[in-house]
Amino acid sequence: MSADGLPEAAVPGDPAPPPGLVVVGRFEQGEGYAVHRPRGADSWLFTWTTGGRGWLRQGSARVQAAAGDLVVLAPGVRHGYGVEPGAGRWEFWWVHCQARPSWPSWLSPYDTGDGMYVVTPTPAGVHGRVEAAFRRMLADGRWTGTGTPPATGPGDDRVAVAHGTAARELALCSLEEIVLLTAATARTPSSRPGVDPRVRRAQALIAADPGAPHTVRSLAEQVALSPSRFAHLFTRTFGQSPMRALREARLLHAARLLESTDLTVERVAAASGFASPFHFNRVFRERYGVPPGAYRMAPAISMSIQRQSVMDPHKLPD
Repeated sequence: MSADGLPEAAVPGDPAPPPGLVVVGRFEQGEGYAVHRPRGADSWLFTWTTGGRGWLRQGSARVQAAAGDLVVLAPGVRHGYGVEPGAGRWEFWWVHCQARPSWPSWLSPYDTGDGMYVVTPTPAGVHGRVEAAFRRMLADGRWTGTGTPPATGPGDDRVAVAHGTAARELALCSLEEIVLLTAATARTPSSRPGVDPRVRRAQALIAADPGAPHTVRSLAEQVALSPSRFAHLFTRTFGQSPMRALREARLLHAARLLESTDLTVERVAAASGFASPFHFNRVFRERYGVPPGAYRMAPAISMSIQRQSVMDPHKLPD
């Protein structure tokens, strides 16, 4: 598919772009604009509002988006979006793609249910950098792989479909910057009553660097708890032990490295915190049903793992 095959803006009845593509664009829509997809999409949808107001619905979750809000919809759930009634207009960037395996854990503090992540509010100081990253995505998505990526000015908002490995990976790197910037700087929603902020901190330490030599003792020391008390609180809060959560985070990190780099399986294992490549191969296969090498060669398996990561292993139980 090329950008020429896409409408200037999605309209009711239009399907989402096919899975596996990285598609980015910027729309300004007026009162009455709305899209409904009863079956959702096979890809993730990222939206960043720059003006006016929009609404987005995912399953039973609904949110109103204003300037500076990043709203992310996971695949496989019915969704819709449009201009908020009375707002007059909605200006927003959007991206359809497959999320890298580490992104759901970064977004998990902003999960509102049914696979909708609402990252807000983000400080005004990062808005310019986020806007620049989206424009870089638009330029990199049009790159043919020869010469330098084309420049994209403020008035050039045509939809871009990234073709070729280099264009896709450059575009995804810009989107990763956006996810990191917004998720790291937005005000994290208040924890549910009874959730100890110290175990939340430990969860963040694991997600930030899963390849580090974490132990129950080292994590407990960093959040000022005894190892036994820390392990008890963490397991009660997240439904799994700290070391099980660490293993899940390491496996997701390894999946991302297999997908986006040419590192050998041995180096991926080491970078993800696994001391033994043989142990890494065994637990990766136990978790995902295929060995690391087969995962790298099968995009369909990669997509399946990304969908599994929507059910974030660190998310609080209901």
